[in-house]
Amino acid sequence: LMVPAFASAKGGSVSGGKATAGKPARKPVDETLFGKGGIAKLLRKGDIVIDGGNSFFEDSVRRAKRLRNMRIAYLDVGVSGGPGGAQRGASLMIGGDKKAYGALEDLWRALAVPGGYGYMGGAGAGHFVKMVHNGIEYGMMQAIGEGFALMKKSSYALDLKKITDVYQRGSVVRSKLVEWLGNAFAEFGQDLRGVSGTVAQTGEGRWTVKTAKKFGVPVPIIKGSVDFRARSEKHPSYIGQVLSALRNQFGGHAARRSNML
Repeated sequence: LMVPAFASAKGGSVSGGKATAGKPARKPVDETLFGKGGIAKLLRKGDIVIDGGNSFFEDSVRRAKRLRNMRIAYLDVGVSGGPGGAQRGASLMIGGDKKAYGALEDLWRALAVPGGYGYMGGAGAGHFVKMVHNGIEYGMMQAIGEGFALMKKSSYALDLKKITDVYQRGSVVRSKLVEWLGNAFAEFGQDLRGVSGTVAQTGEGRWTVKTAKKFGVPVPIIKGSVDFRARSEKHPSYIGQVLSALRNQFGGHAARRSNML
């Protein structure tokens, strides 16, 4: 069982009968729940399982159905905010059994920033909304990377850190991402020296593209950002450095050193 440390730190608690699974990959989550030593065998009718990892929403639907047959409620919780969210409060997108959601209102309030949680819908809805959140995030980061790469290439000798400061004060593009890029420039310099131009990615962007294709919804911006990250393995660039720096700032991901000058 895994209980987020910040639950008790903010006054919340998770007691017997409410288990959490925070592993993002399909096989580990299924093993945690239904494997030989899985927690499902230890639970009783009326208990609640919370999956707070980045699971694919269709897997969450399947798990919810299996647990429902055992009279166990399942809640899929998309969590955003990174390590900072763990300290100051996260954004929670919650799907699954509505009665179970309501029973844990105090928990959501303890974990989230004020007003930063909500019931999204039935089984899988929380992870679906979080998946799309990450797809949107990919596209926003890509646009920021391209824009700042363009400004860096200009003949104006622009101060990119100063630009992030100005953008953050009243402009339409002000955002946490621009703020984090400013922090990265302060830490690494505007050349982002030592930051990798190859961008790692998890599965959520690809899941978004896959699901959009299934639904018949065009997502060229999100798909382009996913494809860029794949290409960056062989073709590192300054845009890639911006993305790696952003991932480091908001998620604590390693900003792997590169050979770029």
